[in-house]
Amino acid sequence: MTVLVNPTALSDHKARDFKMLINGKWEAGASDPIERVAPSHGVVVSRFPTGSRKDAERAIAAARKAFDLGPWPRMTASERSAILLKAADLIAARAEELAFLDAIEAGKPITQVRGEIAGSVDIWRYAAALARDLHGESYNTLGDGTLGVVLREAIGVVSIITPWNFPFLIVGQKLPFALAAGCTTVVKPSELTSGSTLVLGEILQEAGIPDGVVNIVTGTGPEVGAVMTSHPDVDMVSFTGSTGVGKLTMSNAAQTLKKVSLELGGKNPQIVFPDADLDAFIDAAVFGAYFNAGECCNAGSRLILHKSIASDVVKRIAELSKAVKVGDPLDPSTQVGAIITPEHLEKISGYVAGARSSGARVAHGGETLDLGMGQFMSPTILEEVTPDMAVAREEVFGPVLSVLTFETSAEAIRIANSIDYGLSAGVWSRDFDTCLTIGRSVRAGTIWMNTFMDGASELPFGGYKQSGLGRELGRHAVEDYTETKTLNMHIGKRTSWWMPQTEKLA
Repeated sequence: MTVLVNPTALSDHKARDFKMLINGKWEAGASDPIERVAPSHGVVVSRFPTGSRKDAERAIAAARKAFDLGPWPRMTASERSAILLKAADLIAARAEELAFLDAIEAGKPITQVRGEIAGSVDIWRYAAALARDLHGESYNTLGDGTLGVVLREAIGVVSIITPWNFPFLIVGQKLPFALAAGCTTVVKPSELTSGSTLVLGEILQEAGIPDGVVNIVTGTGPEVGAVMTSHPDVDMVSFTGSTGVGKLTMSNAAQTLKKVSLELGGKNPQIVFPDADLDAFIDAAVFGAYFNAGECCNAGSRLILHKSIASDVVKRIAELSKAVKVGDPLDPSTQVGAIITPEHLEKISGYVAGARSSGARVAHGGETLDLGMGQFMSPTILEEVTPDMAVAREEVFGPVLSVLTFETSAEAIRIANSIDYGLSAGVWSRDFDTCLTIGRSVRAGTIWMNTFMDGASELPFGGYKQSGLGRELGRHAVEDYTETKTLNMHIGKRTSWWMPQTEKLA
């Protein structure tokens, strides 16, 4: 592990004051703002309005009016698509500003965030293309007297709630598809990392989004999020975050039977067989465990290794982990940045301590790092982990890799499926039959074969079990924000009557 320290990088930075967007107007909150302290440097870098219940209600009212009476749902698909494409171009033009905000507010390595912004641009362009591909169905096979048409209509007002770990990327997995369908929205970013989403509001205004179509309210979940998930004028909720908060979101939405899309936690296994390309796997294992400091629902945090190779593989992963660069997120060579809050760092350390007390052994790392700036965790490998340990079953959300072993394919599948999550998994073998057997047997939304954490705008993303409901991205992503309506039309003179004609006329 290489430590990169530059404690003066933000010493001259002036904290940026933001406003929230409601019905096309930028507003400050009525109470003291939320001050965001950079997790990497310990200085205030942003101030966000502390939104209230009333602010959330006003934003929902604006979105409701914009949907019921405004132009956005009534535009042609090509008109909406053109605005989304312009937004994508403007995102690209302000990419460095957006990357800097996510890096200092979330503690993410700047090089990584630049890649996320570029990926977001691609998603916005993909959503713009899907806007023009959205269509219904027709049935001319129901007899001479009937024509059936199935319409797809925008579902209405959508509440979008996003987490702190991928502030700009995840709003890009939701908002452009809702807009492409013709919906209006209220967006609540995490109160820890609101900056880039608020800049997105500026971008959308410049791109030509009508007032009230996109509203952005900053604040806490209990104050703002609770209104957004329960208000009767909201038709759908799209939420990404922890499984616990996802359950609360679903409960709130159930009061008015809203449609709910949830992208939640993961405890993702990588199953490795003796015939795998171990050089490729070991690089992917280090990447999958430590990318975004492990604060990633898709993190490959469980290695399930064949017993015959486990000892050697762990040694090689530990050796490669020594070269991982941890430190200042603004240094372009940093690979692992800061942990989001001191409280979360304490939680991660608690999982490591608990695993040790249960019999696991630290093969690498295991300690917090004092760099004289912010809060950091060393990349950590725990071996001799058993499936019943908390560190093997629960989402640590930190740079902690748990190693388990297996002897047969059936045992590997059983271990992989033994927990409550099912977001993603990886399988490593040169034998395609082995990969396909594991891929079809592990209950997860994405299975990577001889790779890990690859993705594309065209590929659906979401989980099984308590990893969520629904899918984001992919060719059907816009459809998720629609309702279907059947038009059953009679053609010509009606010849079939329930009541005899004489009695009806009498």
